[in-house]
Amino acid sequence: IAQWLCRLATVSRAASTFRVLPVGMEWPVAVLAVWSVTSALSLCSPNYYVLDDGAGLGRVFDGVGGLSGGGATSRLLVNYEEPYRGQILDYLFKPNFGASLHILKVEIGGDAQTTDGTEPSHMHYENDENYFRGYEWWLMKEAKKRNPNITLIGLPWAFPGWVGHGKNWPYDFPDITAAYVVNWILGAKQYHDLDIQYVGIWNERNYDSKYIKMLRYTLDKNDLEGVRIIASDNLWEPIALSLLLDPELSTAVDVIGAHYPGTTTVPDALKTQKALWSSEDYSTFNDEVGGGCWARILNQNYINGLMTATISWNLVASYYDKLPFGRDGLMTAEEPWSGNYVVESPIWITAHTTQFTQPGWTYLQTVGHLAQGGSYVSLTDGKGNLTVVIETMTHNHSVCVRPPLPKFNVTSQNATFQLKGSFVSIKELHVWRSQFNFKTKKPVFFEKQTPLTVMNGSFTLNLAEDEVYTLTTITTGQKGSYPDPPPSACFPKVYKDDFNVRNPPFSEAPDFADQTGVFEYYNNLTDPGPHTFTLRQVLTERPITWATDADQTISVIGDYEWENLTVTCDVFMESVRTGGVFIAARVDKGGQSIRSTNGIFFWVFADGTYKVTNDLAGQAVLAEGQSGTRAYGWHTLSLTVTGPLASGMLNGYPLWKNAVVLNPKNGWAAIGTHSFELAQFDNFAIVAQ
Repeated sequence: IAQWLCRLATVSRAASTFRVLPVGMEWPVAVLAVWSVTSALSLCSPNYYVLDDGAGLGRVFDGVGGLSGGGATSRLLVNYEEPYRGQILDYLFKPNFGASLHILKVEIGGDAQTTDGTEPSHMHYENDENYFRGYEWWLMKEAKKRNPNITLIGLPWAFPGWVGHGKNWPYDFPDITAAYVVNWILGAKQYHDLDIQYVGIWNERNYDSKYIKMLRYTLDKNDLEGVRIIASDNLWEPIALSLLLDPELSTAVDVIGAHYPGTTTVPDALKTQKALWSSEDYSTFNDEVGGGCWARILNQNYINGLMTATISWNLVASYYDKLPFGRDGLMTAEEPWSGNYVVESPIWITAHTTQFTQPGWTYLQTVGHLAQGGSYVSLTDGKGNLTVVIETMTHNHSVCVRPPLPKFNVTSQNATFQLKGSFVSIKELHVWRSQFNFKTKKPVFFEKQTPLTVMNGSFTLNLAEDEVYTLTTITTGQKGSYPDPPPSACFPKVYKDDFNVRNPPFSEAPDFADQTGVFEYYNNLTDPGPHTFTLRQVLTERPITWATDADQTISVIGDYEWENLTVTCDVFMESVRTGGVFIAARVDKGGQSIRSTNGIFFWVFADGTYKVTNDLAGQAVLAEGQSGTRAYGWHTLSLTVTGPLASGMLNGYPLWKNAVVLNPKNGWAAIGTHSFELAQFDNFAIVAQ
């Protein structure tokens, strides 16, 4: 009938255009003239979309999530004071408040640089286990407090050196690596009552099928049959083809995860019938264009690639802004010293999906692209509830950092939706809208609209460019809010830390961001005097990592814009003859670029010498000589930089002065060691101008 009416309406429109009616069609056309133009044409219009569960459903929805780690992306979050830290967590995890995330994925710390810093391992050494290091345990518990149903995922980006037995590769001994990962999962339950539901397998080069099978075996042997494996948590191929060819491997793997898939998958992945996830995505500066990127991929990852979960790298941009990929989180929280944070547009774009769906809902088969650009997805809980998410993001306003985005066009349009199947009786839909308003630069996000009346199972929307709509039967949506946080402020110009914390809540000292090595609070039982509690670099072996780290260990702190300052610190070397430590100013790089960082580095060594260099590698020497420093004794270093000149003091006396430093002009302060070696630091202080 619809097709006949469509043809009739077309004839009617053509006839009226030429003011000639076909013989015998005068009355039918006359009767249907108005109706045919306004209604029947919509049945064959490209702007007409059916939402129907009658012909069956699509894939099961697994959720939307955020990723903490890969690496050290939540480093500064733990240092916020209340109530601001709790508010940030509410915006991320609290149901029906902000992003209301369904999934939290965390790094299984491996002691190595993995993008913006290092995260400590639960096993620095083979005979060492500690399930209280780092902050991911705390973060998972805070997420669970707010959403007991949140899905927890762990993924190691790197491993302690002992796992590879001297090689920068973790899979030559799959039983050892599997035991290491399973210990982390067991520790999460034993010490924190956290049930890890998924574990990922990732490596920059390739996956290892023997390791995947061993991991499945080790999980099962430890009564962890319910923990599912995501592989290769990197690329669709070659894992997809391998799953088709290897039944044992296919049995071990539950989810194929891809990073930055560009909303598409590959035929072999679809043939496996496995759940497909975008297990790491987004990674884009969180301004309005970043919000547009997130809106587009949240819909189109399923439409184009049948991906049922999308996880943002990263969860919250809580690391120093000048580290790589600054502000690439769903929101920004990079100033614990001021309490300032920013709820960015991706939080509210996330809410368009997460507040009106849950894992276990199902996509309809009727999802797709809009005729004039944009897309729509529809999901149901199978109990009569329906949620539709529509986005009309234009190309230039939805570009993600990767992969490249092919050109496409989006224009304003009317879209008519027809409800069928079990949804035909719906009379009203609640409406939430975000308008990016790039021209006026006055965006409005996640604003509740007047409910939409559904007439005869149909409704029409006037969709402008760069908008996101949610239409839903769910009534619990809410745009949560708190009073404005304190204003943004620079890192304090006068800063000191004596590390005298008897029972520290976290293993890391506030505001220090480890870039190579791991610096932890240390209770020095052998020295009950003024240096009982110190900060200690604890690694003695290079970890296994895909990133470019340094041969030296280093932890940065402070304001990247600092030019003129004095850094002071007590140091204690624990390697006789070969030991070496430094303090530094104007450190200009971090993250994956740490190996090539420059600055002003004041070194002392256990062989009784000192050196001043313009680089972390220690090759650009500005001054050197005798210092009389030895291991197992405390020494006080002081570095002053003013304009192009730098001077250093040892134990209160000038050791060198007026070294000429032309570059860099500014950067962080830092502490570190000459190699992967034990060393302690105490009474750290900065005075900046």
